[in-house]
Amino acid sequence: MSAVLTLATLAEYREEIRKSRFAAFAAPVDTPEAALAFLAEVADPAATHNCWAYRIGRQYRFQDDGEPTGTAGKPILQAIEGAQCDRVMLVVTRWFGGVKLGTGGLVRAYGGCAAACLRNASLVPWVPMREGELDCGFAELPLLRARLAELDARLQDERYGAEGVSVRLAVPEDRAQAAASLVVDLTRGRSAVVWTDG
Repeated sequence: MSAVLTLATLAEYREEIRKSRFAAFAAPVDTPEAALAFLAEVADPAATHNCWAYRIGRQYRFQDDGEPTGTAGKPILQAIEGAQCDRVMLVVTRWFGGVKLGTGGLVRAYGGCAAACLRNASLVPWVPMREGELDCGFAELPLLRARLAELDARLQDERYGAEGVSVRLAVPEDRAQAAASLVVDLTRGRSAVVWTDG
């Protein structure tokens, strides 16, 4: 089975098709709320249509935004799935140029722009992550940071207090147990990862 891919960063693609201008915008997203926030950010209220689709794991949605049913949102979603992408929101905006494309032409235009956007995008394998928190002493933090980096863990939001440091971390799911054991070992049992994602 091929690896599931996601976007490394935002992607954009523009094309003119029979006098209509199309612009595709794609973003990596982790939640439906983030997908809709991206839509609000890139949708052009002056455009004729802002059609979109997202896939986040088993969740997906698409919207034709006034185009005939099935001619815009669904082809965008099919482009996402065809590129084997996940955790992606893709918006295709159309400014009507006066020439009607017909239903087949709309499907090709929206799906084609979405696919071209993803072909030109920087894609990376999607790695499921676990999120957690830990508390440690000031002196332990540099060693923890270095050793957890070997497991591709990302330390975020370090909060310093009178007694030590509280840290949020994200670790690839398949290395979460190793990271938890490492924290206990390096702190001689004084600290442990508390998983916050269930």
